[in-house]
Amino acid sequence: MTKIRAAITGVGGYVPDYILNNDELSRMVDTNDEWITQRVGIKERRILKEEGKATSDLAVRAITNLFQKTGTKAEDIDLLIVPTITADMKFPAAANLAGEKLGLVNAFTFDISAACSGFVYGLEIASRMVESGAYKKAIVVGADMMSAITNYKDRTTCPLFGDGAGAVLVEPTTEDFGVMDRILGYDGKGGEFLHMLAGGSLHPTSHATVDAEQHYVYQEGRTVFKAAVSTMSDISFEIMKRNNITPEKLAWLVPHQANLRIIEAVARRMEIDKDQVLVNIQKYGNTTAATIPLCFWDFEKKLKKGDNVIITAFGAGFTFGAIYLKWAYNTK
Repeated sequence: MTKIRAAITGVGGYVPDYILNNDELSRMVDTNDEWITQRVGIKERRILKEEGKATSDLAVRAITNLFQKTGTKAEDIDLLIVPTITADMKFPAAANLAGEKLGLVNAFTFDISAACSGFVYGLEIASRMVESGAYKKAIVVGADMMSAITNYKDRTTCPLFGDGAGAVLVEPTTEDFGVMDRILGYDGKGGEFLHMLAGGSLHPTSHATVDAEQHYVYQEGRTVFKAAVSTMSDISFEIMKRNNITPEKLAWLVPHQANLRIIEAVARRMEIDKDQVLVNIQKYGNTTAATIPLCFWDFEKKLKKGDNVIITAFGAGFTFGAIYLKWAYNTK
């Protein structure tokens, strides 16, 4: 029996027009361009300023771009997964709202919450569903409006985050391309170091939680940094080892874009050259579930059919994952 694999066959993306650069940010909080650049490598980030727009709208625009580039029709999509931690509301899912706006009349839609690992988790779920033969055209769109949960009085976190969405089309193939291997997991002990305390069932929204500023991202940077470097390095190296991929055979590492120092440390530990790493954190900051597909969107012309590609991410939870892909197409 011919093996069905799931392959990325197209990418799309969207970032808002408004650019919040380090100079403007330094007028909002006690920071400066040099401090931000040295610590995290971010020069600017995009912020969604349009009245009445939210995460589902970011997703819609990324998918619309994907449709335009691939010639895909809305009615052909049978699965939509939206990894996000900033859905428009607690329910319904951002995927439901985006699906309605796009006219995905034949699709099964849902969100997943895995923070910065969301796209990796979403691609794993979509690939398994496509490999089952039950789904033919799936979309995974990492989308987050992080400005909605960023405290612009906290100099340690507000320089990090931006808004955006990146989408991929996942389809079945009988060729030797697509998703080849994966490692995913979690470490629940990490939850105390990176979270948003209020707004859930443990601490429902109240005047007290709002006054205490508990509806923003909280992070203990040093702990998260060390865990991210070691975990992303270990799982990416393990993927390389068990698939006989030497550094010379790896075309691209596409890491979650959270901190340039983390990305550089992971590359060093994997013994790969910096030219093998796709990086756009300087332009967009950390867009959480959107960072990896936005890298695909930015660097699509560099990706060639047959390229060995590893994506890897680490996020709140702690969640983590790495997927090995053989890139399935050349950009026209």
